[in-house]
Amino acid sequence: MRILAIGDIHGCSIALRALLDAVKPGSDDVLITLGDYVDRGPDSKGVIDILLGLEETTQLKPLMGNHEILFMDAMAEQLDVEAWLRVGGRETLLSYAPDHSTLSWNNIPQAHVEFLKERCLRHWETEYHLFVHANANAVFPLADQSDDWLFWTRFDDSYPHVSGKTMVCGHTAQKSGMPALRTKAMCLDTWAYGEGWLTCLDIQSGEFTQANQAGEVKRFTLADLEGHGGEKTTQLPVSPPN
Repeated sequence: MRILAIGDIHGCSIALRALLDAVKPGSDDVLITLGDYVDRGPDSKGVIDILLGLEETTQLKPLMGNHEILFMDAMAEQLDVEAWLRVGGRETLLSYAPDHSTLSWNNIPQAHVEFLKERCLRHWETEYHLFVHANANAVFPLADQSDDWLFWTRFDDSYPHVSGKTMVCGHTAQKSGMPALRTKAMCLDTWAYGEGWLTCLDIQSGEFTQANQAGEVKRFTLADLEGHGGEKTTQLPVSPPN
């Protein structure tokens, strides 16, 4: 069994398919996706379709991201739709349009709405790691975290968690295209929708796999990342193999 974590996808279905083809998650693998499946990139619909398929083939743990919250709030008229469209919502609605030009809520399948509302998680936790979308307040357990910390607080404000576990998160785009390291914390949002990469971390081996919208794939290790100027993580705690 592997524990795999994938950073913010943001509608980049080509990169996601290339990454999955490279990593090949199986039925025994736990796959944690860190949220922000929709908005900004060109194919939010395709990304959700892929995630629905992964529910059948892996032990998928899909986290909620702030862009899923915006999507659901706009659909429920709890957020100004124009405000959401300006931060990537337009691309999301266009991905659902058969003609790729008509913006309509009617094009969104109920199965996608149910996935986002009912099966996306606020957080996930293992013996050695905390998985959140954005960040976690260092002094509170995950069950007591506020929405502001879990979905909106930037990685710059992360500090070692009282549990001693290493936090793995997304949300704060690393425009270098490389994961960011801090003591007991790592950010896997590597700007897939921009000029960066979509990143997967194998928690047990410490190996990173990345793919981009051109379908290119590359691999490197935690040691490689630290050697390129990443802050040391006081040895990222790697779970022992099961």
